[in-house]
This record gives sequence, C-alpha cells and structure tokens, in this order.
Amino acid sequence: MLYALQQLLNAVPIASLYAALAFGYAIAFAVTKRADISYGALFAAAGHLFLLVAHAGWNVLFLTFPAALSLGGLAAVTLVAGGGVVIGRQVVAPLARVSPNALTVASLGLLLVLMEAARLASGTRELWLPPFLNTPLRLWRGEEGTASLTLLQALNSLVLLLLVAGGGWFLAASRWGRHWRAVCDDPLAAELCGVQAARIFAGAYGLAALFAALAGLLATAHYGTMDFGAGILFGLKIVLIAAAGGHSHPLRAAAGAALFGFGETLWSGYGPVAWRDTVMLGALVALLVISRRERVLV
Repeated sequence: MLYALQQLLNAVPIASLYAALAFGYAIAFAVTKRADISYGALFAAAGHLFLLVAHAGWNVLFLTFPAALSLGGLAAVTLVAGGGVVIGRQVVAPLARVSPNALTVASLGLLLVLMEAARLASGTRELWLPPFLNTPLRLWRGEEGTASLTLLQALNSLVLLLLVAGGGWFLAASRWGRHWRAVCDDPLAAELCGVQAARIFAGAYGLAALFAALAGLLATAHYGTMDFGAGILFGLKIVLIAAAGGHSHPLRAAAGAALFGFGETLWSGYGPVAWRDTVMLGALVALLVISRRERVLV
C-alpha cells in the first residue's frame, strides 16, 4: 500500500511535465498540422540556457544563489519564447503556405542547430545545479512509513498544472484564442474574415515555445542538469504522447500525456526499467494505430 502510494506521488511531477509539454505542442500543431520534433529542442535549449546563465551569474557576476537562478530563468524564458515567435514568423508561417511537408524537414534542421548550439556553448560539458528546496513534504503517514514529495517537486507540479489550466482558459476565453481556433479550422477562411493568419502562426509557435521554456527550466531545476540528447528524446516522445489525447486539442493532449506519465512511472516501479521506454512507446504506437483504423472504418 505505501509503496503503491509513493509510486503514484512520484508520477505527479513527470505527469505534470508531460502534460505541460503536450499542451504547448498541441497549440503549435493545431495550426501547422505537421509533426515538429524541434519542440523538444526548445525544451532542452531552455534548460541549457538556464544552467549557463545561472552558472555565469554565480561564478562571474558573484550573485547570490537565488539571484543567479532568477537571472537564468528569466534569460531562458525570454530567449526561448522570443525565439519561438521569430521561428513562427520567419519559418513556420512561410513554409505552411508554400509546402507544409517542408515543416517536418525544417524542424529537424532546427533541432540540430539548437542541440549543437547548446553543446558548443557549454563546452561539451554538463553543468549541474546543487540540490535546493529538497525538504520532504510528508503527504501520508502510516504504520509502514511515510509517503512524500520534495518541496521542489510539489512546487514544480503545481506551477505546471496551473500553467495548463491557465492556458486552457486563455484559449477558450480570449480573442486571440478565438482567432487561433479559426486559423486551426481554415486559415484562408479566417483571413477572409479579417484574421491575420501569419500573426496567429507566429503567436501560436511563440506560446508553444513559452510552455517549452517554462517546462525546460523547471525540469532542469528538478533533475539538476539537462542532457544534450534530451532534445531528440523529448521531441519524439511529445510527438507521440500528444497524439494519445489529440494533437489539435491542447487539453486532451495534456490529459493523454499525464496518463502516459503515470504509466511510465508505475512501470519503473513494478517492471524492468531497461524496457520502460520500449514497452511504453510500443504500447502508445499500437494504441494510435488501432484508433486510426477505427476512424477509417467508421
């Protein structure tokens, strides 16, 4: 009982991370209708920028540790979200008009550029943050022991879940959200109604990049570092995970991603860890194939 409860608590941080990433990815996918593995690179780039700037703030500017972390977080969110707007305006919007299939090729190029830039900026060495906010929060106490999360895990999960909830409200209630839904349905018809589709493309990619940046710096704060290969791994994972709930529906994509996060953690707790990614991604692909066939038959 205690072990199962602890595994469920362990799943909350990774499930909320996947949910936020899938939500942001679905915002961009809904307007492009093309898979984009560069989203994982934006996530990883935010983590690397966070580490690099925080490291410089501590060792070069001699800031206090909270100030160095704040500077790194601000730089990561600003540069990655701003870069997302530029990519959306200069790359995504033009290619979507000319050749939508070229977006997949362009995303691979962006992935390689971002990964290599992060590696070169770091001098091909991994930077690590010292542990912080690791005080355990005992959420359940019994005769067998206690089940807990660290303060950082709890804060990260809360921020990511609030981010998804706030994003869902923004898309449903704001004028930009209405224009975004119009462009998702039919960009040409939206333009005939006065909506500037190019601006929505840029804004959608910038908003998706904002989600990736916030998720990247929170994940880096949690794990203490960001691997150079995380861009490819998370890029491929999010493309598949978001499809579980629906690529074009951010909240559904977030819900499907959260379920995947719980399943992945429970497999780590009860099954062989070496087979975790193979089994989980294989099951996800099988589910997507079956659901696709059902739609075709109907």
